[in-house]
Amino acid sequence: MRRITEETVIFISVFKWFFIATFAGIIVGVSTYGFLSALDWTIAVSARYSYYYFLMPVGLVSSVLVIRYLAPSAKGCGTDSVIAAIHKRYGKLSPFAVLVNLFATLITFFVGGSVGKECPGAQVGAGVMNVVSNLFRFNDIDRKKLVICGISAGFAAVFGTPVAGAIFAIEVLFVGAIMYEVLLPSFVAGMVSYQVVTSLGMTFPYTSMDVINVVQSNPLFLEAALGGVFFGLCSLLLIELMEFGEGLKKRFNINPIHSALVGGIALVCLTLIFSTEYLGLGEHMIMASLMGEEVVVYAFLLKMAFTIITIICGGSGGIITPIFVIGATSGSAYATVLGLNRPVFAGIGLVSLLAGAANTPIAATIMAVEIFGSQMAPYAAIAAVISFLITGHRSIYPSQVMRFTKSSSLNIKMGEEVENVMPEFYRRKRSLVDITWGYASKVKELFGKHNPQG
Repeated sequence: MRRITEETVIFISVFKWFFIATFAGIIVGVSTYGFLSALDWTIAVSARYSYYYFLMPVGLVSSVLVIRYLAPSAKGCGTDSVIAAIHKRYGKLSPFAVLVNLFATLITFFVGGSVGKECPGAQVGAGVMNVVSNLFRFNDIDRKKLVICGISAGFAAVFGTPVAGAIFAIEVLFVGAIMYEVLLPSFVAGMVSYQVVTSLGMTFPYTSMDVINVVQSNPLFLEAALGGVFFGLCSLLLIELMEFGEGLKKRFNINPIHSALVGGIALVCLTLIFSTEYLGLGEHMIMASLMGEEVVVYAFLLKMAFTIITIICGGSGGIITPIFVIGATSGSAYATVLGLNRPVFAGIGLVSLLAGAANTPIAATIMAVEIFGSQMAPYAAIAAVISFLITGHRSIYPSQVMRFTKSSSLNIKMGEEVENVMPEFYRRKRSLVDITWGYASKVKELFGKHNPQG
């Protein structure tokens, strides 16, 4: 009797979530297609004017004012606000705030702000599913699951990677843990949403890259591992600069409008100096890197600067697309300096920056397989995991919750949000860290004896 009851309950639960997730995928797919179409139209209109970026100060100020007076809760990165809502409010979101954020995002894109499109996609998905939960009076647990389905469906529809989108939605919430209870609905919602947008005519700029012969004839394990360190440092730099900029604003209590004006003017000046290549989504730079075209070695630093200034100074939008650009161009630079294959390491860099900056190594590895093929998996995986570890206990999403420590020689408080985590060094006896620390102390003492006044 127990087994019959158990299997019956599980079967009903599977059927329930398969049906609900399919419905979620359809709704989010259609909604995301509508937003992406509006985004494409906005970018096309602004591209008609050669000096559209001169409106950057006006655009950033407009974005700040729209959010300040219409929906203050929409301030900042929308994906992070969705993560915070899932952790603190069972996924409850303001539908109006989502709409305001979408409008502010379109303004930012119109003037050339360097932001991503995944944030609106995730917000559309989460917001629509929140409305559905209210209509059908779902309890808090089911609402939370449905909102996560919305993130999965939105990510899959925006980037054309349904499996990676599903994993990203359940991996990005925690650092070091995955919500297996949402695995099935997340997969179903992502797959259905992807099918919906492709059937409506949506195409994706990332195409399969022929690297099979390259990686088979020339094993790249050590190069990929070293690349993982480099990409982890790039992720670390991005996060630290973002936090430094936000810290300056708080420290000096800078008026958001003044910040938007100064930031907009700075972006116009940078554009006049370096070109318009670093404005907007920057997907053309991703494709150039993946095609093996020559890209200036400092392109990833410039894209990083444009993105940080845009977001800190009031621009609205996501950060994943810029991360892809930074990753692809940094991979191209890494390959150029070391004389390696540029397309291969552009692809590895693209996913490794995602793994490090967002703490999602599994989703990043699966994305590499979906975009570049299975032969890339071992190299993408090793680089992504190393990048994830090198970044440390940081994230572009401060509302992520820590569930493990990236080194047994570091103590952190589990269950804390990333922004509140303060790792403490723990010296374990006979560990490699302990041995290294001991030798370093002896060398320091030795130099101290020979140079007592130093």
